[in-house]
Amino acid sequence: VQLQASGGGLVQVGDSLRLSCVASGRSFSTDAMGWFRQAPGKEREFVAACRWSTGTTDYADSVKGRFTISRDIARNTVYLQMNSLQLEDTAVYYCAIHVGGGSYYSYYYRKNWYHYWGQGTEVTVSS
Repeated sequence: VQLQASGGGLVQVGDSLRLSCVASGRSFSTDAMGWFRQAPGKEREFVAACRWSTGTTDYADSVKGRFTISRDIARNTVYLQMNSLQLEDTAVYYCAIHVGGGSYYSYYYRKNWYHYWGQGTEVTVSS
């Protein structure tokens, strides 16, 4: 499975940005897709996740109310709409996919639950 993320860029505080991540490959079954981010000098952290079959979404507290994760099943694509961007949102954003099934509600926020990762797309928020 390959993941291709795009949509990052340089924006100002208060601006919006939409990230996309397309999953491709042979014969895989998407259980969930998620977004994580890693700021300079910090560990990679959970941002948002979406359970593929039900559309259930979950968010880190730091982005609730500002970010929205959504999916397009036909396109095997997950989006992250980011509104009201803040300086602390500056990071490289990674998409990830869990294939197969099971345990979404227990593990959706854990990095090691995801099987494959995209290459990352950089988001820089300036004042």
